[in-house]
Amino acid sequence: MLIFLYRILFLPVFFAMLPYYGYRMWKRGGYLTDIKYRFGFLPKFGKPTKKRVWIQAVSVGEVKALSKLLEFFKKDDRYEIFLTTTSSTGYTLAKKLYSKVVAFVGLFPWDFWLFSRLAWKRISPNVVILMEGELWPEHLYQAKLCNVPVFLVNARLSDKTYDRYLKYEGVAHWLFKHVDKIGVCSEENLKRFVNIGVPRQKLQFVGNLKFDVDVPVVTAEDKSRLKNELGFPEDAKIILGSSTWPGEEDMLIRCLRMLRKSSAEKWYLVLVPRHAERREEIMGLLRRTSFLWHQRSLGVAKRRVDICLADTTGELAQLTSLSDIAFIGKSLLKNNGGQSPIDAAAYGIPIVYGNRMSNFASICQSLEVLGGATKVYDATQAVQAIATLANNPQKRAQQAQLLRTWYAGNCGASELTYKIITEYLFR
Repeated sequence: MLIFLYRILFLPVFFAMLPYYGYRMWKRGGYLTDIKYRFGFLPKFGKPTKKRVWIQAVSVGEVKALSKLLEFFKKDDRYEIFLTTTSSTGYTLAKKLYSKVVAFVGLFPWDFWLFSRLAWKRISPNVVILMEGELWPEHLYQAKLCNVPVFLVNARLSDKTYDRYLKYEGVAHWLFKHVDKIGVCSEENLKRFVNIGVPRQKLQFVGNLKFDVDVPVVTAEDKSRLKNELGFPEDAKIILGSSTWPGEEDMLIRCLRMLRKSSAEKWYLVLVPRHAERREEIMGLLRRTSFLWHQRSLGVAKRRVDICLADTTGELAQLTSLSDIAFIGKSLLKNNGGQSPIDAAAYGIPIVYGNRMSNFASICQSLEVLGGATKVYDATQAVQAIATLANNPQKRAQQAQLLRTWYAGNCGASELTYKIITEYLFR
């Protein structure tokens, strides 16, 4: 059986990859917090008195996307929720957002059978919910042994994952036979699941949970205060680098330099790297420019600056609300997959991104048809597209209205997901 081969290979592969991932985790920080959970040593909770739901989310984006779904479960006294995350940043955010909403927030154990089995004994779930593509073989096998139904929600297949499953059909078949119901985030992804052999009756299109995340209301006073904290004047026009990856910051700095020479308005730049531990790399880049800049993690800016490096966690939404144009990262140069454009759309911020947004392909296609986003194919085109928007306030206003309407029309996936799960469990 595949599970026994997986168990045999797990430890050698784990220790072979440990130096690389250990270094990355050390740079990111916070990984030693509650590390006992990684070994399965979660608290002992006793026998369930309600339907005990174990939800596993990977990182920050998946954790945020759960907000409305958790509200529905919270209102239903038949459930109690246990939430785990994989990344340290996701764990920090989950504790901040949901400590009063769920019964427990913890770290997902490493998927070795001893650790997984111990965690299963301590939580004793009645239901398992996995976010997007979080399919761990040992975790799924423990669900089978315990006769616990598994739901995959907000499910999607990236280009890389899809190709891998097509190549290794046996692995795909084994994994998905352990999943009872799959709530798919787009019609395109539904077709992909069918193509890799998932039975159609297991699949249901529900939409994307990320549309249901509450958009914080940011008042004019809030914006004025935040601009001052960043070191910008109140009338500043702002380009946002949203969840940027290597090389994209340099492109945005070049764009700012050009706009300062050509635009009638005074433009400023906020860089929000996807991984805050890249701050030293980006600060090195900023030091080689003539721009004044501020590092957000140091607190309030003491002077007026041109660029803010937002090397903090959990502030992307309010920084997005402040911006006038958003470039979505992980979409240009050697970067691939893309970050979510949904926050920018929710606030009606005109969007530019590269041609490598495969993780959000259906969303991007919809945005492009709508006319609310511009896809570019290289850094030169990106600079030109941002400059075009910067020099056309009327076009920005038109796109803003289109994006807000589009966003509102895509909400509702959380409620549908909750109903599917509840109807399955209490049929």
